[in-house]
Amino acid sequence: MNTRQHLKLLLVQIRDKPQVREEEFDSFVRFADINRAQLEVLNVFDRPRFSPELVEQYDAVIVGGASEASVLEPEVYPFVPDCVRLLQYCRQIGKPVFASCFGFQLAVLAMGGEIVRDERDFEIGTLPISLTEAAGTDPLFSGIPDPFYAVSVHRERAPQLPAECELLAFTEACPHAFKVSGLPFWAFQFHPEVDKDILIERLSVFRTQYTQDTEHFNQVIAQAKETPWSNGLVSKFIDYLCSG
Repeated sequence: MNTRQHLKLLLVQIRDKPQVREEEFDSFVRFADINRAQLEVLNVFDRPRFSPELVEQYDAVIVGGASEASVLEPEVYPFVPDCVRLLQYCRQIGKPVFASCFGFQLAVLAMGGEIVRDERDFEIGTLPISLTEAAGTDPLFSGIPDPFYAVSVHRERAPQLPAECELLAFTEACPHAFKVSGLPFWAFQFHPEVDKDILIERLSVFRTQYTQDTEHFNQVIAQAKETPWSNGLVSKFIDYLCSG
Protein backbone atom coordinates (compact mmCIF):
# COMPACT_ATOMS: atom_id res chain seq x y z
CA MET A 1 0.00 0.00 0.00
CA ASN A 2 1.31 3.44 -0.94
CA THR A 3 1.37 6.24 1.59
CA ARG A 4 0.44 9.72 0.45
CA GLN A 5 3.84 11.24 1.06
CA HIS A 6 5.63 8.53 -0.91
CA LEU A 7 3.59 8.73 -4.12
CA LYS A 8 5.40 9.78 -7.28
CA LEU A 9 3.06 11.33 -9.84
CA LEU A 10 3.44 12.60 -13.40
CA LEU A 11 1.61 15.71 -14.62
CA VAL A 12 1.30 15.75 -18.39
CA GLN A 13 0.95 19.51 -18.87
CA ILE A 14 -0.35 21.19 -22.02
CA ARG A 15 0.33 24.80 -21.06
CA ASP A 16 2.53 27.36 -22.80
CA LYS A 17 2.04 30.55 -20.76
CA PRO A 18 4.41 30.52 -17.72
CA GLN A 19 1.78 32.03 -15.42
CA VAL A 20 -0.78 29.32 -16.23
CA ARG A 21 1.82 26.54 -16.05
CA GLU A 22 2.62 27.47 -12.46
CA GLU A 23 -1.00 28.05 -11.50
CA GLU A 24 -2.13 24.65 -12.82
CA PHE A 25 0.76 22.85 -11.10
CA ASP A 26 0.02 24.58 -7.79
CA SER A 27 -3.68 23.74 -8.09
CA PHE A 28 -3.10 20.02 -8.55
CA VAL A 29 -0.62 19.97 -5.66
CA ARG A 30 -3.02 21.86 -3.38
CA PHE A 31 -6.14 19.84 -4.12
CA ALA A 32 -4.25 16.54 -4.08
CA ASP A 33 -2.73 17.48 -0.71
CA ILE A 34 0.76 16.38 -1.74
CA ASN A 35 4.20 17.98 -1.75
CA ARG A 36 5.44 19.81 -4.84
CA ALA A 37 8.38 17.40 -5.18
CA GLN A 38 5.95 14.49 -5.63
CA LEU A 39 4.51 15.87 -8.88
CA GLU A 40 6.88 15.82 -11.85
CA VAL A 41 5.95 17.70 -15.01
CA LEU A 42 6.12 16.65 -18.63
CA ASN A 43 5.20 19.81 -20.51
CA VAL A 44 4.46 18.79 -24.07
CA PHE A 45 5.12 22.26 -25.46
CA ASP A 46 8.71 21.80 -24.30
CA ARG A 47 8.91 18.10 -25.17
CA PRO A 48 6.39 17.26 -27.90
CA ARG A 49 7.77 13.77 -28.60
CA PHE A 50 8.10 11.13 -25.89
CA SER A 51 7.73 7.42 -25.27
CA PRO A 52 4.60 6.19 -23.46
CA GLU A 53 6.76 3.80 -21.44
CA LEU A 54 7.94 6.73 -19.31
CA VAL A 55 4.77 6.34 -17.21
CA GLU A 56 6.14 3.11 -15.74
CA GLN A 57 8.26 5.02 -13.20
CA TYR A 58 5.23 6.77 -11.66
CA ASP A 59 2.41 5.65 -9.38
CA ALA A 60 -0.17 7.52 -11.46
CA VAL A 61 -0.59 9.97 -14.33
CA ILE A 62 -2.44 13.28 -14.22
CA VAL A 63 -3.29 15.04 -17.49
CA GLY A 64 -4.16 18.73 -17.34
CA GLY A 65 -6.18 21.11 -19.45
CA ALA A 66 -5.23 23.34 -22.37
CA SER A 67 -6.29 26.68 -23.78
CA GLU A 68 -3.52 26.88 -26.36
CA ALA A 69 -3.99 23.61 -28.25
CA SER A 70 -6.62 21.39 -29.88
CA VAL A 71 -6.86 17.60 -30.01
CA LEU A 72 -8.37 18.06 -33.49
CA GLU A 73 -5.20 19.61 -34.93
CA PRO A 74 -2.35 17.10 -34.55
CA GLU A 75 -0.63 18.64 -37.56
CA VAL A 76 -0.35 21.92 -35.61
CA TYR A 77 0.25 20.37 -32.19
CA PRO A 78 2.57 17.38 -32.80
CA PHE A 79 2.36 16.24 -29.17
CA VAL A 80 -1.27 15.12 -29.55
CA PRO A 81 -0.51 11.66 -31.04
CA ASP A 82 2.08 10.89 -28.36
CA CYS A 83 -0.35 12.01 -25.63
CA VAL A 84 -2.96 9.64 -27.07
CA ARG A 85 -0.44 6.79 -27.19
CA LEU A 86 0.60 7.51 -23.60
CA LEU A 87 -3.01 7.13 -22.41
CA GLN A 88 -3.47 3.99 -24.48
CA TYR A 89 -0.39 2.55 -22.79
CA CYS A 90 -1.76 3.51 -19.37
CA ARG A 91 -4.91 1.57 -20.22
CA GLN A 92 -2.81 -1.40 -21.42
CA ILE A 93 -0.75 -1.69 -18.23
CA GLY A 94 -3.45 -0.52 -15.80
CA LYS A 95 -1.65 2.67 -14.75
CA PRO A 96 -4.00 4.94 -12.75
CA VAL A 97 -5.04 8.08 -14.65
CA PHE A 98 -6.76 11.33 -13.68
CA ALA A 99 -7.46 13.36 -16.84
CA SER A 100 -8.95 16.86 -16.81
CA CYS A 101 -10.60 18.75 -19.73
CA PHE A 102 -8.04 18.48 -22.56
CA GLY A 103 -6.98 15.26 -20.87
CA PHE A 104 -10.59 14.04 -21.10
CA GLN A 105 -10.61 14.73 -24.84
CA LEU A 106 -7.30 12.93 -25.31
CA ALA A 107 -8.69 9.98 -23.33
CA VAL A 108 -11.78 9.79 -25.53
CA LEU A 109 -9.55 9.65 -28.62
CA ALA A 110 -7.34 7.05 -26.92
CA MET A 111 -10.41 4.83 -26.46
CA GLY A 112 -11.43 5.22 -30.10
CA GLY A 113 -14.04 7.94 -29.57
CA GLU A 114 -14.82 11.21 -31.34
CA ILE A 115 -14.31 14.86 -30.39
CA VAL A 116 -16.16 17.74 -32.06
CA ARG A 117 -15.67 21.52 -31.84
CA ASP A 118 -18.28 24.14 -30.92
CA GLU A 119 -17.59 27.52 -32.47
CA ARG A 120 -20.32 29.14 -30.36
CA ASP A 121 -22.60 28.42 -27.41
CA PHE A 122 -19.98 26.29 -25.66
CA GLU A 123 -19.97 25.65 -21.92
CA ILE A 124 -18.28 28.30 -19.79
CA GLY A 125 -18.35 29.08 -16.07
CA THR A 126 -19.40 27.03 -13.05
CA LEU A 127 -22.11 24.61 -14.12
CA PRO A 128 -24.40 22.12 -12.37
CA ILE A 129 -23.20 18.63 -13.28
CA SER A 130 -25.60 15.67 -13.02
CA LEU A 131 -24.63 12.19 -11.87
CA THR A 132 -25.52 8.77 -13.25
CA GLU A 133 -26.57 5.79 -11.13
CA ALA A 134 -23.07 4.33 -11.58
CA ALA A 135 -21.55 7.35 -9.81
CA GLY A 136 -23.17 6.23 -6.55
CA THR A 137 -20.74 3.32 -6.19
CA ASP A 138 -17.70 4.92 -7.82
CA PRO A 139 -14.68 5.42 -5.50
CA LEU A 140 -14.36 9.08 -6.49
CA PHE A 141 -17.98 10.16 -6.96
CA SER A 142 -19.63 8.28 -4.11
CA GLY A 143 -21.17 10.73 -1.64
CA ILE A 144 -21.18 13.72 -4.00
CA PRO A 145 -24.52 15.57 -4.25
CA ASP A 146 -26.52 15.43 -7.47
CA PRO A 147 -26.14 17.87 -9.07
CA PHE A 148 -22.83 19.45 -8.01
CA TYR A 149 -21.05 22.53 -9.37
CA ALA A 150 -17.81 22.39 -11.35
CA VAL A 151 -15.77 24.72 -13.55
CA SER A 152 -16.28 23.95 -17.22
CA VAL A 153 -14.69 25.99 -20.01
CA HIS A 154 -14.26 24.12 -23.29
CA ARG A 155 -14.85 24.55 -27.01
CA GLU A 156 -14.43 20.86 -27.80
CA ARG A 157 -16.47 17.94 -26.46
CA ALA A 158 -17.36 14.30 -26.91
CA PRO A 159 -20.83 13.77 -28.42
CA GLN A 160 -20.84 10.31 -26.83
CA LEU A 161 -18.45 7.98 -25.04
CA PRO A 162 -16.68 4.89 -26.40
CA ALA A 163 -18.21 1.58 -25.32
CA GLU A 164 -15.56 0.76 -22.70
CA CYS A 165 -16.15 4.04 -20.85
CA GLU A 166 -18.69 4.10 -18.02
CA LEU A 167 -20.51 7.44 -17.83
CA LEU A 168 -20.46 8.98 -14.35
CA ALA A 169 -21.46 12.64 -14.86
CA PHE A 170 -22.99 14.78 -17.58
CA THR A 171 -24.74 17.98 -18.63
CA GLU A 172 -27.29 18.45 -21.41
CA ALA A 173 -24.39 19.42 -23.68
CA CYS A 174 -22.11 16.42 -23.27
CA PRO A 175 -20.62 13.66 -21.10
CA HIS A 176 -18.53 15.12 -18.29
CA ALA A 177 -16.89 12.23 -16.47
CA PHE A 178 -16.19 8.60 -17.13
CA LYS A 179 -14.24 5.66 -15.79
CA VAL A 180 -12.74 3.06 -18.09
CA SER A 181 -14.48 -0.19 -17.18
CA GLY A 182 -12.41 -2.33 -14.85
CA LEU A 183 -9.49 0.11 -14.67
CA PRO A 184 -8.37 2.96 -12.33
CA PHE A 185 -8.72 5.44 -15.20
CA TRP A 186 -10.93 8.51 -14.73
CA ALA A 187 -11.48 11.46 -17.05
CA PHE A 188 -13.37 14.73 -16.51
CA GLN A 189 -14.51 17.26 -19.11
CA PHE A 190 -14.88 19.79 -16.30
CA HIS A 191 -11.87 21.02 -14.28
CA PRO A 192 -11.60 19.36 -10.83
CA GLU A 193 -8.36 21.30 -10.23
CA VAL A 194 -10.00 24.70 -10.80
CA ASP A 195 -12.09 26.59 -8.22
CA LYS A 196 -13.94 29.88 -8.45
CA ASP A 197 -10.87 32.04 -7.77
CA ILE A 198 -8.73 30.15 -10.28
CA LEU A 199 -11.52 30.40 -12.87
CA ILE A 200 -11.53 34.18 -12.53
CA GLU A 201 -7.74 34.29 -12.83
CA ARG A 202 -7.72 31.90 -15.80
CA LEU A 203 -10.44 33.74 -17.71
CA SER A 204 -8.61 37.00 -17.13
CA VAL A 205 -5.73 35.49 -19.12
CA PHE A 206 -7.87 33.95 -21.87
CA ARG A 207 -10.85 36.33 -21.87
CA THR A 208 -10.68 37.15 -25.60
CA GLN A 209 -10.58 33.44 -26.41
CA TYR A 210 -13.58 32.37 -24.34
CA THR A 211 -15.74 35.45 -23.76
CA GLN A 212 -17.46 37.61 -26.36
CA ASP A 213 -16.79 40.98 -24.74
CA THR A 214 -16.37 42.70 -21.38
CA GLU A 215 -20.07 42.34 -20.57
CA HIS A 216 -19.97 38.59 -21.20
CA PHE A 217 -16.79 38.23 -19.13
CA ASN A 218 -18.33 40.12 -16.21
CA GLN A 219 -21.51 38.03 -16.45
CA VAL A 220 -19.58 34.74 -16.24
CA ILE A 221 -17.60 36.00 -13.26
CA ALA A 222 -20.69 37.33 -11.47
CA GLN A 223 -22.45 33.97 -11.80
CA ALA A 224 -19.46 31.87 -10.69
CA LYS A 225 -20.02 29.61 -7.68
CA GLU A 226 -17.75 27.76 -5.30
CA THR A 227 -16.94 24.18 -6.38
CA PRO A 228 -15.81 22.20 -3.31
CA TRP A 229 -17.25 18.83 -4.38
CA SER A 230 -15.56 19.00 -7.77
CA ASN A 231 -12.23 20.06 -6.27
CA GLY A 232 -12.43 17.22 -3.76
CA LEU A 233 -12.19 14.66 -6.58
CA VAL A 234 -8.44 15.28 -6.87
CA SER A 235 -7.84 14.31 -3.23
CA LYS A 236 -10.19 11.33 -3.53
CA PHE A 237 -8.10 10.04 -6.43
CA ILE A 238 -5.00 10.22 -4.23
CA ASP A 239 -6.93 8.47 -1.44
CA TYR A 240 -7.80 5.73 -3.91
CA LEU A 241 -4.13 5.28 -4.83
CA CYS A 242 -3.27 4.89 -1.15
CA SER A 243 -6.04 2.36 -0.50
CA GLY A 244 -4.86 -0.26 -2.96
